[in-house]
Amino acid sequence: MNVAIDTSVIVVFSVFIMLVGFSFSRTGRNLKSFFAAGEAVPWFIGGLSLFMSFFSAGTFVAWGSIAYKYGWVAVTIQWTMCIGGLVTGLYLAPKWKATGNLTAAEFIRERLGVGVQQSYIYIFMAVSLLIKGSVLYSVARLVSSSLGFPLMPSTVVLGLLMIAYTAVGGLWAVMVTDILQFVILTAAVLIIIPLAFDAAGGVDKFLHFSPEGFFDVVNGEYTWGFIFAFALYHIFYIGGNWTFVQRYTSVDTPRSASKVAYLFAALYIISPVLWMLPPMLYKLIDPSLQGADTENAYLMVCKHVLPAGLMGLILTGMYFSTSASANTALNVVSAVFTNDIYKGRINPAATDNKLMFVARLSSWFFGLGMIAVALIVPYIGGIVEFTLSIAAITGGPLLAPPIWALFSRRLTGKATMYITGLSLAANLLFKIILPFTSGIRLNRADEMLMGVGLPFLMLLVFELYARWKGGLSEEYLHLQQVRAQRKVETKTTDPEEAAAIRQQNIFGLKVISFSLAFIAVLLFILCFFAAGSATLVAVIATIILLLALIPLRASRKNSAS
Repeated sequence: MNVAIDTSVIVVFSVFIMLVGFSFSRTGRNLKSFFAAGEAVPWFIGGLSLFMSFFSAGTFVAWGSIAYKYGWVAVTIQWTMCIGGLVTGLYLAPKWKATGNLTAAEFIRERLGVGVQQSYIYIFMAVSLLIKGSVLYSVARLVSSSLGFPLMPSTVVLGLLMIAYTAVGGLWAVMVTDILQFVILTAAVLIIIPLAFDAAGGVDKFLHFSPEGFFDVVNGEYTWGFIFAFALYHIFYIGGNWTFVQRYTSVDTPRSASKVAYLFAALYIISPVLWMLPPMLYKLIDPSLQGADTENAYLMVCKHVLPAGLMGLILTGMYFSTSASANTALNVVSAVFTNDIYKGRINPAATDNKLMFVARLSSWFFGLGMIAVALIVPYIGGIVEFTLSIAAITGGPLLAPPIWALFSRRLTGKATMYITGLSLAANLLFKIILPFTSGIRLNRADEMLMGVGLPFLMLLVFELYARWKGGLSEEYLHLQQVRAQRKVETKTTDPEEAAAIRQQNIFGLKVISFSLAFIAVLLFILCFFAAGSATLVAVIATIILLLALIPLRASRKNSAS
């Protein structure tokens, strides 16, 4: 009975999400509206979307495992993301918006040259397919094991659903579903926490009978050195990852871009505490989990405390939070291919209709590639760890130079290629080759510091050398010419285009309002199956229903102005 109710919740919400994506099928007039939402997305929507795009089911599996084993340090680790968001809001997000570029790849081409851009594009697309394919596999396994469905059909169905509403609706569809996923996931966690406290014996027992060191800020192998390195890594990752840059460029002004990053940082102060409490509490309920079984701590506490229907809700939230990061990557990979490869090199004279066709077709192509990677994971083994290693290896070398180029007037394309190549080679040597050939292995902190610190130091050395030598790079001078020409070309605004963008945003706000109301109604229905927690579920449903008034009022205000 419980499985049937949980399955029904997943199916109903999944179909609803699909319809939301389809509702945006007529709003993508051109690349600017499809990939950047007309560069007029409200900053609070961009911030929530960035927040949801950042994590996946792995947040609950990996960090939940650390929370179960070591306690509060899992929260400390995630607070480094808040530091990354603050630094990005202060310095990086407004810089990205001020470039006037649609994608990070477009900026790299104008600032560092076509050769650097092409090298970065192919590595970025390959890494994105591998990482997001493994992410899709992990969430498909989560859903299939929880509900007893076969793994392969679950992977294909969940993957096709993910592609469909990204390919049809573009960035607005992705961002609206990000908001819904945020609400669903927050509602589910707020329901779990009091139930988990009750099952664990209350707050006093949790505070006084937890293992020694359970509330220490750092614990186990997660030392202050690791925390520092992880914070440094997230400054580059949040400030330079191509999928996140799209959130900064899709708002109206540099100030709004900063607000996007600030909202992300604020949410990462509060949410890690809420997320990590359930697996920490499960340590008291069942302290017997060992090894890889600790990764199931979050799922186990959900099964232990949640009534019928609400397990389906948490699984839906986990799936769609995972698909949020995959959808964001899919949207950006498609944007890069369409804008920077097809339009930039294959067909510069392509019409808007042709570009929109290529955009949607490439979304399907890359999405099917993600599904293919997910399907072969069970047969080759270890790809999740392998792709995470690729991310660690390529993160600093690929993210640091473009961020440096936002501020530097002397960095050249040739220097960028040397710095990227040498730091990639060094990371490969110390993270992949030496551990297998000689047994030399860096600890977590040193590995993270090397991945980000080496390209940073190489960039600093080159900058000092270029300053001593004097003069500005040819690429920077060319960029100034391009920007001057762009200012001349964009002095006049097309009234029809401006009106269409405004209508697109009004429509998006209305869809968000309606969707929140739908979630509230779904929760009110689940009250009938929630037994002793019906009152708690009803209170959260009422709050969501009231929240639906905020985007509704915003849409009416925009319509009247």
